Amino acid sequence: MLEKCEGIVIRRTDYGESNKIITLYTREWGKTGAMARGANKPNSRLSAVTQLFYYGYFLVQASSGLGSLQQGETVNSMRSIREDIFATAYASYIVELLDKSVEDKKPNPFLFELLYQTLNYINEGYDAEVLKYIFEMKMLQVNGLAPMLNQCAVCGETEGEFSFSLREGGFICHRCVHKDPYHFKISPSAVKLLRLFYYFDLARLGNISVKPETKKELQRVIDAYYDEYSGLQLKSKKFLKQLDKMKDML
Repeated sequence: MLEKCEGIVIRRTDYGESNKIITLYTREWGKTGAMARGANKPNSRLSAVTQLFYYGYFLVQASSGLGSLQQGETVNSMRSIREDIFATAYASYIVELLDKSVEDKKPNPFLFELLYQTLNYINEGYDAEVLKYIFEMKMLQVNGLAPMLNQCAVCGETEGEFSFSLREGGFICHRCVHKDPYHFKISPSAVKLLRLFYYFDLARLGNISVKPETKKELQRVIDAYYDEYSGLQLKSKKFLKQLDKMKDML
C-alpha cells in the first residue's frame, strides 16, 4: 500500500552499491525508515530527495519491515545548510540529537514543527549556535530531563541571584549556593537565556544576539547537564567541538 507523509531526512546510510536507507522524521508517523533503491546512482530521481535535512512529501510503499521510498516532492531542500560547513555541523548535531531521543513510530507534531523551524532558521542564515542551544533546551523535556528553571530548586524562591546546580537539577539562588559547592556561577544574561530558550515558542524568534562569553556559559551548562543525565553519545558532537576550536582560532 502506498502512503504519503510529510517528512525531513534525519539520517542516511548507504546500502549495497546503489541503495540508501533513509530515516525520516515525519509529521504523521514520527520517526520511520525507508529503503531508497538506486538513490546513489547519479541520474536517480531519488538522489536529491534523500539528501540530509531535505524537507518534503514522500510516497512510501509500506510493508511490515522497512518501507520502500517511491518518490519525493520538495517543500524545502535546505540547500544553504549543506553549502556551509558550520551550518552542516550544527544541523547534523540537531538531527542526531532528535534521532537518539525518540523511538520509532511515535508521532509528535510539536517536535516535527520544532525540527523544521530550527533547520529552516539555520538555512536562512540565523545564528546556528544559538539555535542549537534552543533545540537542546527544548529536547530536555522529550528526554524526560526537565530542569528547574522558574525558581530555586532548593527553596523555591523566584527572586535573587541564580547559579546552576547539576546536583539539584536546575537554578539555585544565592541563599542556597552553599548546598552545592560545585555549582556553576553564571551571569544574569545566561540565566535569562536558559529560561527563555526552554519556555518560549521558537516561531516567535526574532534576531537574538548573544555575546561570545555568554555563549560559552550556555555551552558549559547545557553540555554538563546532558553529560550528567542523558546518557546520549553523539558522534556529531565531537566534530562540532573540533569546528568550534577552529572558529576560535580564526
